[in-house]
Amino acid sequence: MAQTRPADADALVSRLLAHVETTSGRTLPVFSPLDGAEIFALPISSESDVERSFELARQAQACWASQSLNQRIAIVERFHDLVLDNAETLLDVAQWENGKTRTNAMDEILDIALTCRYYARTAGKSLKPKRRRGAFPVVTVAYEHHHPLGVIGVISPWNYPLTLSVSDFIPALIAGNTVVAKPDAQTPLCALVLVDLLYKAGVPRDVVKVVMGDGAEVGPFVISRADFVMFTGSTRVGREVARSAGERLIPSSMELGGKNSLIINRDVDLDYAVDVAKRGAFANSGQLCIGTERIVIHAEIYREFMHKFRLAVADMKVGSEIGWGFDMGTLINEKQISTTERHIFDAVSKGAVIEVGGERLSEVGPFAFAPTVLSNVPPEAEVCGTETFGPVCSVYTWRTEEDLVEFVNNTEYGLSAGIVSRNTKWANDIAVQLHVGAVNINEAFGSAYASIDAPMGGMKQSGVGRRHGEHGILKYTESQTIARQRWMKLTPQWRMDDRGWARFATRALRLMKVLRFK
Repeated sequence: MAQTRPADADALVSRLLAHVETTSGRTLPVFSPLDGAEIFALPISSESDVERSFELARQAQACWASQSLNQRIAIVERFHDLVLDNAETLLDVAQWENGKTRTNAMDEILDIALTCRYYARTAGKSLKPKRRRGAFPVVTVAYEHHHPLGVIGVISPWNYPLTLSVSDFIPALIAGNTVVAKPDAQTPLCALVLVDLLYKAGVPRDVVKVVMGDGAEVGPFVISRADFVMFTGSTRVGREVARSAGERLIPSSMELGGKNSLIINRDVDLDYAVDVAKRGAFANSGQLCIGTERIVIHAEIYREFMHKFRLAVADMKVGSEIGWGFDMGTLINEKQISTTERHIFDAVSKGAVIEVGGERLSEVGPFAFAPTVLSNVPPEAEVCGTETFGPVCSVYTWRTEEDLVEFVNNTEYGLSAGIVSRNTKWANDIAVQLHVGAVNINEAFGSAYASIDAPMGGMKQSGVGRRHGEHGILKYTESQTIARQRWMKLTPQWRMDDRGWARFATRALRLMKVLRFK
């Protein structure tokens, strides 16, 4: 019999819900996409609950920041170990709440561990005071310092509910901030089980607070009190978040939607290209902002590629249960199914062809949908330029590099892209012409995202700000410059009048240019 609930699920739920800050008495039902059954009632946080969470987090922030950087890093390293030690529980919960495959859930655990280890090893260098060049060599000494911003509001989505619920605030904690987290109400346990591990690692309970509820209701309460907002979600909601943050003049960072292309050159190993395309398009059932929704293949190899791709996709095993062994899981709810179907029906009505898939798999699960490949998609079809966020990819052809680059860039989104080619120079030349935040060569999306030392984020309507790398921790700090003047003033001196001082300063600047001072 298929397993659709974790072992000791009721006890786990009861223990984790105690971490939610709530006094409202209201609840929301949470359903498992594996079988459509209600699994528990989620307590909703009121505005006063959110207010109290921020008050407690703000009071705790000074004490947390006063600890040494090494003490905060040690806690994050303990959390790293606890995540790996409790991987089976985390995998069970992710599958139960989200419907994804166990392999896709494991990707999240690996990403959390990578993020923890990276910032534990690099935060000291990123945060230490840096000597900067002063106004004049020798006589002006300048240093750059970084101070925590305060309380960070993190609003995370349901599609990658493990890693996106905590990985974005790990660097914020290391930098000395506290956090109020608002995970998606469809996948609350994923966040709560990780917060539970943070507490066990040594994070004080008021340093990370959790509020719950519908995003449209509770999200604004968070934004109106935070010192910084980290949001991952749709472009539509991202605009509202940016507007609200802008009115308060607080910084924000957002990763939003994408309509990502995978470019395939004519020189490829077709079996390799098919594998990259399959994983890129159908990872997490297509519910992945950096996943592949458009495959753009050289016209000379289109027929042979499509033959192999159809067979590979048709052979995928779709599952709706807890455990290993499936190529794709289910979608999370009826809304995602409806969007997927609408995009397919619209494309077909305008001349597109369903090469494989295109239907519900009701015998697998209530929200299971066959991985779908479309061809002959016209530019006016909704699926051509609008994010689907489901297991659908469209295949297009290209002949000239100019047409290729124009097609890939002709979208409001600019998050990610992939290029498959044996010619590395050609791939690099194309990559720098793409208006996207990350390009993966000979991979669909994983190489860039897993390169934690490099910044990750979107151009155009795909977001603002970056996660990962030094950018990912410094954004949670306030930069401060401390400059010290010695030996001479920056005003007329040595009995100079104003005109004499102007001549002196001009000659000094010319000399600095000759001597190549920065």
